[in-house]
Amino acid sequence: MTPRSTPQERQRAEHLGPERRRPQVLDAALELAAAEGVSAVTMGAISARMGVSRPVVYDCYSGRGDVLRALLDRETDVALNALLSILPPLKTTSVEQMFVDGFRSLLDDVKRRPASWRIIFANDPEPLLAEAISHGRRRIRQQVASVMWPLFERWQVDDIDHVGPVLTEIFVGMCETAARMILEQPDAWSPDALADIVGRAAYRALRARAG
Repeated sequence: MTPRSTPQERQRAEHLGPERRRPQVLDAALELAAAEGVSAVTMGAISARMGVSRPVVYDCYSGRGDVLRALLDRETDVALNALLSILPPLKTTSVEQMFVDGFRSLLDDVKRRPASWRIIFANDPEPLLAEAISHGRRRIRQQVASVMWPLFERWQVDDIDHVGPVLTEIFVGMCETAARMILEQPDAWSPDALADIVGRAAYRALRARAG
């Protein structure tokens, strides 16, 4: 059930400028997507959840499509930070354990913020959202690849220009699979247990072509 704001809260919200309201709009959209699915994210539903009039929401974003794109961009940025934290510093010596620790941090984040990760990994037939999701995943692959390249060079991966993109896809795929397992089987796996398996597997997979 959509929570109702008090008249005082409604008046205060409507007097905020668009710059200050935009994060609130995205938060409301994310809550709706988590509770009722992405199809429930409409300008009317957002305004009702925030306790403001529709024009207030339209002052922030021109329409539903802009809201969804902005929401995916924001959540992709957060996801990227979590994914990149898995990769160890170049000078570390305990690389395998760093992968395990990194995956644990990632999966803890998935457990803590499931709504954010569900929208990133959504398979939505709606063209507008599908395009935004695809763009977000391309960003993730590109950023991960740029960070992983020095690690591949340090490991002296054979034929890095040819093999590097494949290893990047494997790594991103393992991250997505682990995240989905936490989302879809929350009682079957703890972040600690799954990270110990996937972190070590990721390390060995990426080292497979080391020189």
